[in-house]
Amino acid sequence: MQYEFLKHFPRRMKHVGAYALLFANSSQKTIWKQYGFLKLDEQVNVIFVLLLYLMEQSLKEENCTIDDIGAYMDSLNMRYFGKNMSYEDCKSLGDFIINVVLSNEGKAMYFDGYDFEERAYRTMNISYVANRIVYVDSEVRRTSYYLTEDGYNLLLSTLEIENNMKITIHEMIFRMHLEKQSYDRAVDDIKNVFNLLRIQLQKIEEAMGRIRRNALSYSVADYESVLEANLDTISDTKQKFLGYRELVKARARELEEMNLNVRRLDEKEEEKLRNLSVIESYLNRTIDEHQKILSSHFDLKALYTKELEQLSQMSFIRRFSLRSDLYEKILERPEGLERMEIFLRPLFGNEPDKIYNLKKSTELQRPLRKKGEDEAGAVMEFGDERWMEEEERRRRQKLAQYEDCVLFLLRRALEAKAGEVSLEEIRRAMDGEEAGESFSALLPSVQIFKEVMVELLRGREIDVEVLREERRNFIGESSGGFQLNETLLNLVDAHGLPVRKVTVYRIEDGKVISFENVPYEGGVGKNICCSNVLLRVTV
Repeated sequence: MQYEFLKHFPRRMKHVGAYALLFANSSQKTIWKQYGFLKLDEQVNVIFVLLLYLMEQSLKEENCTIDDIGAYMDSLNMRYFGKNMSYEDCKSLGDFIINVVLSNEGKAMYFDGYDFEERAYRTMNISYVANRIVYVDSEVRRTSYYLTEDGYNLLLSTLEIENNMKITIHEMIFRMHLEKQSYDRAVDDIKNVFNLLRIQLQKIEEAMGRIRRNALSYSVADYESVLEANLDTISDTKQKFLGYRELVKARARELEEMNLNVRRLDEKEEEKLRNLSVIESYLNRTIDEHQKILSSHFDLKALYTKELEQLSQMSFIRRFSLRSDLYEKILERPEGLERMEIFLRPLFGNEPDKIYNLKKSTELQRPLRKKGEDEAGAVMEFGDERWMEEEERRRRQKLAQYEDCVLFLLRRALEAKAGEVSLEEIRRAMDGEEAGESFSALLPSVQIFKEVMVELLRGREIDVEVLREERRNFIGESSGGFQLNETLLNLVDAHGLPVRKVTVYRIEDGKVISFENVPYEGGVGKNICCSNVLLRVTV
């Protein structure tokens, strides 16, 4: 091509896209103002402060739940930021950054970079964080977050260098500091090398996970990139660091012998001895990590080869539609039932593989939650239009119940003298003369009432004009489920409610509000006990 400097332009654009999508998800969000972060500079600083915490927890392979993030943000706020935020506010802010800014509310993020060799835009997926289910204290189920490869690249590009040179340059700097006996700096260097090896290992594990899910979604170019990075890492790293370890041991031994036989070490020499001990421990961990990368490298090659071979064998399998090739034929000619074994015989031609896992027999068997919902929502046959219509009808009916619940609360607040109503007042009205079918809109089911109240408390202060402005400036796909802001704006516009702002907070009076016989799953009535909540409407 004529302009050689544009050869790897999409790679550059992926790094740019990582920042662009991050700022797009964060900017114009009014929730920042609720916590006192008014300037864009402050917001970006908070995002990267949280990203660094995620990277630290990921490298240490420790859990990183929303509770951990809330404690971390609360500690930073008390010590440095000084914003008027409680622990719950810090936890909510962390939840917003994780699930909205970094995860885009669960929707995939893409950025297009122009490929000057292909003369077309290349769509690139960008993902900063991923999550997994962990059990805290062996019982409590929690979601733990960790950085993906894109998340690591985003952070490392703020301070570090190109991927293919990182380990080499850090190793050269480490050797230089070791020769100059600058052991305090050598500690930081060997930590950086170990972190890079850990990142490379996690990159291999993520690649293997993608291949197991769908080998066709993992391109040959991605596979080649991982293999080349592995070969660069394992080429001669082990021998170098074995030599460094022997050198560090020798120098530590010299200092120890001097302390025993010649004279007592001064403070500076004792610090050198401590640093040498830290360097030796990280060298041992680095050599272990190198061995893991070497083993995972061959596992990755074997897995990719196996998955591609299995996919190629699928092309020889002839598939039948049970509806058209079996059911309809039998209905047309019922006498075909006498020869049914001809059609079914290939299913029993091979002995199935039988594997017994001893670990499963000793594991604690936990009940499967929401089993009834999963079975009710199972699709028995592709293309069943009646089933799809029924599911859509259920979804619309459930969404209407959400809207009726929110509308009931808004109207109650508007009818009140001060423009505000509490759950305690609503409960008294239910027991009084007004009790009747009108209150069924507030309590269609336990799940809907709880979700509406949680979302209202999480929103705290909702400005309708700001919501309208966001709708005008941003175009997004409808989620299909309950979204408080979207529902509130639709109700205000549809019913002509004179609402400018909605404020919701918990009343700390120690009272417990109880609603009896609220519908639950399977038609069973249950009691709801909750704190007293105040809803204020500004017209």
